[in-house]
Amino acid sequence: MDTNWLNQQELRAWVRLAAVLELLPGVLDSQLRRDAGLTHFQYYALAILSESPQQTLRMTSLAAATNSTLPRLSHVAQRLEDLGLTERFPCPEDARATNIRLTASGRKKVRASAPGHVRNVRQHAIDALSPEQVSQLTAITDAILRRLDPAETMSQTYRRYDSAPPESGRESTATKAGR
Repeated sequence: MDTNWLNQQELRAWVRLAAVLELLPGVLDSQLRRDAGLTHFQYYALAILSESPQQTLRMTSLAAATNSTLPRLSHVAQRLEDLGLTERFPCPEDARATNIRLTASGRKKVRASAPGHVRNVRQHAIDALSPEQVSQLTAITDAILRRLDPAETMSQTYRRYDSAPPESGRESTATKAGR
């Protein structure tokens, strides 16, 4: 099979995307660790819970929303429980499943952490772009996501922000999580 090599324009785009994929997680993680004592993944899980009905999800649903394995999420959930930010309990509808719920301390942590996180996301990503480029970025990432997530496993996480603006005075999970 012949390799369909990248042309110069494609290579320039790919190398830059790869650099962003390598650098941005560290920038997000460093700020959250410094200012909130959380990893970006922990914050993202808390943010998703904060916008879920009754601020509760099945562990399998949270794993899908964060693109995590259940063992990784269980480890993170234990850490969040140790910090008093979440609690796990048997699912009332299915005793084989486990639910995870944000505690009052978890809600406070998300609210307190969101402003610094949003400033960081703006500084390093959003404010570097014009409004037209932000729209283009959405279209570009949608096209890539259709290839990476054809079953739309994570689509509920990012599609909920497509039609309605965030409520005034309240950050959305997308804002909180930097998406």
